[in-house]
Amino acid sequence: MISDPKRLKALSHPLRWKLIDLLTINGSATATQCAEAVGESVASCSYHLNMLAKYGFVQQAEGGQGREKPWRLIDREQSYTHDGLSEEDTLAAEAATEALLEHEFQRMRDYLRTHDREPDAWRGFGGFTGMTQHLTAAEASQLREDIEALFQRYSGRNELENRPSGSRPVRFQLMSYAIPGTAETP
Repeated sequence: MISDPKRLKALSHPLRWKLIDLLTINGSATATQCAEAVGESVASCSYHLNMLAKYGFVQQAEGGQGREKPWRLIDREQSYTHDGLSEEDTLAAEAATEALLEHEFQRMRDYLRTHDREPDAWRGFGGFTGMTQHLTAAEASQLREDIEALFQRYSGRNELENRPSGSRPVRFQLMSYAIPGTAETP
């Protein structure tokens, strides 16, 4: 759980989420490979990879020489909370959240714009669904745990050697929240 405001601020730049995403999918990549994948300059990717390294999110991977050394994630999961943070630190967490959400929404917009060009097998499952149900706080927590447990059936597949033939990276974004401005049912 990330609570250091400097580490949270490091996550507030949108390019850093793109780099984290790329390293999650590819396992490792050089600054040059990152630049080609995200459409930024090598210098910019190198700078942001170094910032992610400074705050403990990535590190140099095996292989490569000089400027062509690959980077890899230290941990594939970045978790943080706003709970118990000072006002200044809460602002850092909010900035990181906004950068992450913008990255996620942009990916969804990209998918929706291009999904009609996907092979039939990949077209049918994608999209987004919004569902609203009246739940207690305990039920909402349990439902989220149940959904996360379903996704964990496929854990370990981020490693290249564990990926089944025909697989692709698939992102499930679970957002759960009490609708703002509503009250508990008496």
